[in-house]
Amino acid sequence: QLQLVVSGGGLAQPGGSLILSCAASGSIFKINYMGWYRQAPGKQRELVATSISGGITNYADPVKGRFTISRDNAKNTVYLQMNTLKPEDTAVYYCTADMVVSGTMWSSKYWGQGTQVTVSS
Repeated sequence: QLQLVVSGGGLAQPGGSLILSCAASGSIFKINYMGWYRQAPGKQRELVATSISGGITNYADPVKGRFTISRDNAKNTVYLQMNTLKPEDTAVYYCTADMVVSGTMWSSKYWGQGTQVTVSS
C-alpha cells in the first residue's frame, strides 16, 4: 500500500514563508507526478502546483512567482516553498501523487493528509 505523509505548515505572517514536504512510501514502481492542492473554508479544492517527471512544473496563477515546487526523486519527496505569503493563501494544503505500485502496470492517484496553513498578523 502506498501512502503520502505531509509535514510542515502552520502559522505565518503576511509576507512570510513556509515550506511543506510530502514523502511517498511503500512499494513504489514509478511516480508520474506529484503536486499540491489547497482548500480554503467554504471553497472547492484547487490546484496549487504540480511537478511532472522530467522536471516540468505547473502553477496556479495566484501563486506564480511566490511558490516553488520541487522534488527529490531519490527520496520520493515533493516540497512546496511558499514565499511572500498572503492571507488568501490560508487553507488546508493537500499533497497528491500519481503512482504505480510495484508489480502492477496501472497508476492511481493518492492523497496525503491535509496540513493547515494560516497566514495572519
